[in-house]
Amino acid sequence: MNDIRLHPAPGPGTPITEADLHGYADGQLPPARHAEVEAFLAAHPQDQARVDGWKEQRRALHALLDPVLDEPLPLRLPLAPPERRWPWRALAAGVAVAAVSASAAWITRGAMDARHLQAVLATAAPDRIAGGYAQRAAIAHAVYAPDMGRPVEVGVDNEKGLVTWLTKRMGAPVRAPSLSQAGYELMGGRLLPGGAGPVALFMYGASDGQRLTLYVTREAVGEQTAFQFTQEGPVRVFYWVEGQFGYALSGAVSRDELQRVSQEVYRQLQG
Repeated sequence: MNDIRLHPAPGPGTPITEADLHGYADGQLPPARHAEVEAFLAAHPQDQARVDGWKEQRRALHALLDPVLDEPLPLRLPLAPPERRWPWRALAAGVAVAAVSASAAWITRGAMDARHLQAVLATAAPDRIAGGYAQRAAIAHAVYAPDMGRPVEVGVDNEKGLVTWLTKRMGAPVRAPSLSQAGYELMGGRLLPGGAGPVALFMYGASDGQRLTLYVTREAVGEQTAFQFTQEGPVRVFYWVEGQFGYALSGAVSRDELQRVSQEVYRQLQG
């Protein structure tokens, strides 16, 4: 398959392709090509922003997954179902496999972005374990929050249509809390595959560029309703159950800051 031509390269040489941009972000280009892409990006700030977003996404994934990749394999794999005390390890291992596969795919085609990981969120680990959706929420945040190009599927300019669409797909009324007074503006949202049904993800942004994501699922029936906290790498998560939904607010912010905003979300949704 031929690479997609983006723009002519500055000066002599072949055109800069999408694969070149990904290779530059991953540090996999030979020195001469690296220099050509670097010069190209200096003249194209929009493409530079895309590459910076990919680099940030890669750093977030490494922070979440490297501890799992470094774990030794057991000498004997059990035939019985895995113990329930390690839901995050199963999910992280699944995402790690996807990340490695995507990196290998770059060699032959050269493209890895957040859309390639949606299937992992659906199949890596069922939400049978209490709080399992909190780990899914952390992964979703790590994948989409750093994305500079398309962090949401439907923007806030069509908030009504977004809420209507998600309500229809979720099978129950979905709300996007207003967090302006808490310092965060709704950016938009997207639909994700869950373990046994669709999941809604709303994204909020602060003036300093910090982002929070609210993960909404119907797969938390029977779990504890009290506020609970977990942390996966740099991503902190407060999660709880209210009515038909399980909620998880995620962000790479302090625990106190995340708790403050979580309480505002809880107050609005309860009301």
